[in-house]
Amino acid sequence: MDITQLILDDHHEQRRLFAIVEQIDRAATADLATVWNRLAAFLEVHAAAEEAIFYPALLQAGVGAGDVDTAEEETLDAIHDHNDIRDAIAGVPGHEVGSDGWYAAIAAVNLANGDHMAEEEREGLTDFRRHATLQWRHDLAVAFASFEASHYAGVPVVDKDPAEYVREAEQAAPGSKAPDGSLGHRRSQG
Repeated sequence: MDITQLILDDHHEQRRLFAIVEQIDRAATADLATVWNRLAAFLEVHAAAEEAIFYPALLQAGVGAGDVDTAEEETLDAIHDHNDIRDAIAGVPGHEVGSDGWYAAIAAVNLANGDHMAEEEREGLTDFRRHATLQWRHDLAVAFASFEASHYAGVPVVDKDPAEYVREAEQAAPGSKAPDGSLGHRRSQG
């Protein structure tokens, strides 16, 4: 088991649930609302799990990948993205289920989430796979799966200040980086 694979699996499920919403008849408002409520809760739980487990670890092990130069930059962008997704989700209940406005609000969530997933897959997940040991990735996967299972019905929705989040995560890290940037057993040798 690998936390990066669990995150990718969640991304696949998010894409699948958005596709299901798009395929339900707009007159089936109870079905639309049920699937949307599940998707909205899933998006929130996924973000909370990443913020509790994945991004603090990325800050310890990462060095940057894709279009970014540091794990801090990856994390700042991800937390900002999570806030954008939360804000888009908050815009959905203001519309009648199945209305044009409701579908437009759902599309805004899908766009914000899709942009985030693409960046995360290209940057943070790649960076972590390259620099974290397999055992650490497994241990984090267990914690990630447990977090999501224990919060399956949802989590409190709270935007985070990206800079404050990074500062607190770096200060709380049990294996904070040494002056040379090494993490001992936490960092892979390849």
